[in-house]
Amino acid sequence: MGAVAGDGHQKRIPRSEDMRHIAQGFVERVTVGRRLPLDFSVKSLRVVDFLVDEMRGGAVEEGLIARNLFGLGAYVGEVLVRNAGAEWVDLDEGERGYFRQWVGVRMGDGMLRSPLGKVGNRFEGGGEEESLERYYLTLPGRVRVAA
Repeated sequence: MGAVAGDGHQKRIPRSEDMRHIAQGFVERVTVGRRLPLDFSVKSLRVVDFLVDEMRGGAVEEGLIARNLFGLGAYVGEVLVRNAGAEWVDLDEGERGYFRQWVGVRMGDGMLRSPLGKVGNRFEGGGEEESLERYYLTLPGRVRVAA
């Protein structure tokens, strides 16, 4: 990962090759002491919806919200990789401007998606129309991945 300056601390730029590890680390961190079925399955996206709703309700201290949203976005992206034939990609300058993210996933049909942005939308907007499970189920370009 590269580094970029920010508020006196080094901030890491996420790279596509880091996202699987980031998602796994998030799962390990968030499930300590909690029985959360975060197993990278499609149905586990219901749990992600629940966790985002918890954060919206103030269950997470404000300083951890961005970190948790990023972890959840990495998790959602990894669900797409493992279940829908997507792959993590580094976004070029134009794509970064559009998605406001450094990484995204490319679906089997070639379309780029931003699971990190989608999780942010769920947090900001809430509601069933922003459901991450629904996002997956209605997403074009999914390819069945052999288990």
